[in-house]
Amino acid sequence: MSGITDLKAGLKFQAKLVRRQWRRLKRQQTLRAAGQPGLGSAPVFFTNSFPKSGTHLLTQVLEGFPLVGPAVDSGLPAVVMFEGASGRERTTPEILRDLKRLTHGDIGYGHLHARPQIVDLFTAEGFCAYFILRDPRDVVVSHVHYVTEIEPNHVHHAYYTQTLKTFDERLSVSILGRPDAVNPFPDIAGRFAPFLGWLTQPAVLALKYEEFNTDRAAAVGKVLRHAVQRGFRLALPEDQAVERLMAQMDPQRSPTFRQGKSGGWRAKFTAEHKALFKRVAGNLLVELGYEQDENW
Repeated sequence: MSGITDLKAGLKFQAKLVRRQWRRLKRQQTLRAAGQPGLGSAPVFFTNSFPKSGTHLLTQVLEGFPLVGPAVDSGLPAVVMFEGASGRERTTPEILRDLKRLTHGDIGYGHLHARPQIVDLFTAEGFCAYFILRDPRDVVVSHVHYVTEIEPNHVHHAYYTQTLKTFDERLSVSILGRPDAVNPFPDIAGRFAPFLGWLTQPAVLALKYEEFNTDRAAAVGKVLRHAVQRGFRLALPEDQAVERLMAQMDPQRSPTFRQGKSGGWRAKFTAEHKALFKRVAGNLLVELGYEQDENW
């Protein structure tokens, strides 16, 4: 059965590659007809994120880039660190193979640790990378809903739905992780740790999900200016480009969208959850700029 499944997955991926080439051809023709620079003048655009941190929201902004300059949605699947169904951690060569399928003007996305070779690629000339993060307290709440309700093929779905009986139990596990499971995952601080290296890379624009809730125009402007700094050539003035990109944003089009609020953790965390989070995450919220100290 697995052989048939792998064959179907392979055929589906090959179809995506064919469609990607067709989209690139059509986009090149459109750019040429408009007298604009071709895709060869553009960098690769990539949304990287900590999972459940606004990946699709930022990707929607990038997917609006074809409206304002030379860019095209690659249509390729997310590039990730772990296989969803098995939980297997993927090797760096596997990840680099996926990333190197992206070429000039392509828009891609994924959840990738700051491994040295991935950092080297993301910071190289011809690449325009972003990293979006979110308050880890909101992340663990979103993680519960994702594993329990949205992704039945998730490696931990059965445990969350069959062994854990209440939301409070599930939230505790999303905070503490499952270090002793057959397919283990670390506590929330341990899950963030491999991503923290992105915050010290000047060539990668780090954004907070909350920025899009407080001042969307300013956040989109930051995204656009970073692209220009990395080689993107706008076909219209920046203020007009920002307006077009904002018009493309619709969080409810995300397949994993639930509420999209910031600070929703306050309605879900009990005193016990706060204590658990402070115990395992420690200074993480301070390090990320979400709190000044642990007195929250």
